[in-house]
Amino acid sequence: MNIAVFDYRVVPTNPVGSCHLRMLSGLCDRHNFTVFAVEFQNPSPEKIRWVRIPLPLRPYVLLFALFHLAAPVAYAIQRLRGTRFDLVQMVESNLSFGDISYAHFCHRMYLARHWRETKARGLRGFLRGLAHRAAALMEPAIYRRVRHVIAPSRGLVAELSQTYPVTQAKIRVLPNSVDVDRLQPPGPEERRQLRQSHGYSPEHLVLVFVALGHFERKGLPLVFEAMKETGDDWLKLVVVGGERSSIAEYRARARTAGVAGRVRFAGMQRDLRPHYWAADAFILPSCYEVFPLVALEAAAAGLPLLVTRVNGVEEFLRDGENGLAIDRVSASVARAIRRFSAMPAGERRQMGVRARETVMQYGRENFVSAWRSFYDAVV
Repeated sequence: MNIAVFDYRVVPTNPVGSCHLRMLSGLCDRHNFTVFAVEFQNPSPEKIRWVRIPLPLRPYVLLFALFHLAAPVAYAIQRLRGTRFDLVQMVESNLSFGDISYAHFCHRMYLARHWRETKARGLRGFLRGLAHRAAALMEPAIYRRVRHVIAPSRGLVAELSQTYPVTQAKIRVLPNSVDVDRLQPPGPEERRQLRQSHGYSPEHLVLVFVALGHFERKGLPLVFEAMKETGDDWLKLVVVGGERSSIAEYRARARTAGVAGRVRFAGMQRDLRPHYWAADAFILPSCYEVFPLVALEAAAAGLPLLVTRVNGVEEFLRDGENGLAIDRVSASVARAIRRFSAMPAGERRQMGVRARETVMQYGRENFVSAWRSFYDAVV
């Protein structure tokens, strides 16, 4: 079957793009894929075609608008050259036509429920708001038009079904995946040396916060407030991800909160494993997710989860067993940190072991198998 996939960035560091990469790698022997993307780290160039769409990646609202213009032109050129496609797959509402929408966000619901409390400051916040509104404007027409909608969590399925009832008969859940073997935690001695290389002693309690961006929505300010409330010098936080402008802004906010000496900004990292393995727990008091891959990765790396019950996470989080559920207020975050720190070290490690066991069901093989079954059913 010939399948056209439209996505902006099909790369490991992009949440949706990384999912597409795993699907493409697993099924390129079975189907003929043509990827229409601005950026693509092709896992199998001899089997997967890439039609590059040369567009700027920032600001997102401009990319959204230009992709809607350029992508159909690129597709029409391929059709004129004799290529016929059995299926056209898009991400959310980033294309005006197609058969399958791979949804990782409900923009209209997010704007209605969460935007005011999480919008960024200044120009970045203004542009981000425009991007959400542009996507929300296109969602109704796209979800009426497509034949199938794929969502990674039951929570997002419920949101889309409620916001757009037309999707109820065409939507299905296909959970995200994690490479559990690659994230296998190291032994005690290797972990001790890794922590030492990062400047942490055995007495330190190290939390890791991971996000490509959107620090407001992910709850980083709440972590700062909770750290200030606990006032414990032995509590450390590593922030992985974020663009330079966001990091500069949040360095200043950490200083204002009086916790700058306990926070380290690692920036963007190609390999997150050393940061997971050097930490004691993963923290993410986010207000909205569809199925955060970083939470899956952290659990697969053996970290207990200190997280809000957002979409996806609520399906495997067991409070007190593989992590601690928190509410999106600084007092709740602080209570969870105190509760976790009061546990004996052995109990904290066992909580991490259970977290890893819980996410074994989200292995890559199950993910690829689910996509294979979906395409077979469509045919």
